[in-house]
Amino acid sequence: MTDAAELRRRTRALLDAHPPATTDRRDFLRARFDAGLAWVHYPQGLGGLGAPRSLQALVDAELAAAGAPDNDPRRIGIGLGMAAPTILQYGTDEQRRRLLRPLWTGEEVWCQLFSEPGAGSDLAALGTRAVREGEDWIVNGQKVWTSSAHLARWAILIARTDPDVPKHRGITYFVCDMTDPGVEVRPLRQITGEAEFNEVFLTDVRIPDSRRLGAIGDGWRVAQTTLNNERVAIGGTPVPREGGMIGKVAATWRERPELRTHDLHQRLLGLWVEAEVARLTGVRLRQQLAAGQPGPEGAGMKLGFARLNQEISGLEVELLGEEGLLYDDWTLRRPELVDFTGRDAGYRYLRSKGNSIEGGTSEVLLNIVAERVLGLPAEPRTDKDVAWKDLAR
Repeated sequence: MTDAAELRRRTRALLDAHPPATTDRRDFLRARFDAGLAWVHYPQGLGGLGAPRSLQALVDAELAAAGAPDNDPRRIGIGLGMAAPTILQYGTDEQRRRLLRPLWTGEEVWCQLFSEPGAGSDLAALGTRAVREGEDWIVNGQKVWTSSAHLARWAILIARTDPDVPKHRGITYFVCDMTDPGVEVRPLRQITGEAEFNEVFLTDVRIPDSRRLGAIGDGWRVAQTTLNNERVAIGGTPVPREGGMIGKVAATWRERPELRTHDLHQRLLGLWVEAEVARLTGVRLRQQLAAGQPGPEGAGMKLGFARLNQEISGLEVELLGEEGLLYDDWTLRRPELVDFTGRDAGYRYLRSKGNSIEGGTSEVLLNIVAERVLGLPAEPRTDKDVAWKDLAR
């Protein structure tokens, strides 16, 4: 087992061999991956050393202190937080070797082709079809709300391969090359003015069977790994005390005493405490992850994240009064990342509305917490044993 002392030694050796000040950024990231210091808990040869996950913070701190570049994790969050753990758990050795290194270095961006116009909250009802033709699958359908599709080289994709069985059992999980013929990406303009999301049309897209993850028809189980990791990635991102959106409101409160009222003060205090509780809960959740894969508890974190963001951004707009109604730029843009703290209060207020939809709606997550965390009785499901092809649509 690699311990803290060994990781420090390896980190110093990396810095000596590749000084950050004189090494190309991409070359440094590749060298870091090859040294096993990308994600230390991954296996050797795949960016890790099989070390305890908790030791990653040590490596990150040492490299940051030396001025080493990071891999711009916000830009490649789907790859890091959703695709990578799924590939690690279900991918073949060849798939892991080919895909994980450029994913981590940011050379290849990933997106997620899950939601559809008729299958969002009820994701298992998806209708995108994949039909076997020799060693390939021919895929036809439409996906929606796809973050980063306009930047992505690869996509994680779930499609229906057997319409004659109940909806959860006829799904298969694939890796789709976004540059292949038949893949069309169209922007979706949001209330913020940006086109951060996309809709993706798949027309006779040919995917080799070698890009399948998991067994045929087992895609729903594979997708649960992705979804559980997604909720942790969205709701459990590490932040310092008074980081994120609560920090923006607190800073305005301190700098603009003329805006203060007793009512706003009470609301700010309450939200500050809730934000700190959420932050500490996220720390505990990440410590639990050191012992294995994330479970349904991540749904609770994502629920809290959405509600807090919406309440904090609403308070900020009220605190600013007329200034809160201003908006910096409604130009149609296709950003590379979502920046909640880099723009004005109006943007934060509008963008946070999507937090209760993306990554699983709050209503669906409440069901997950109720049934899989608290052990409450499941809601009646009349379609549980009905073939997908016979469902009303």
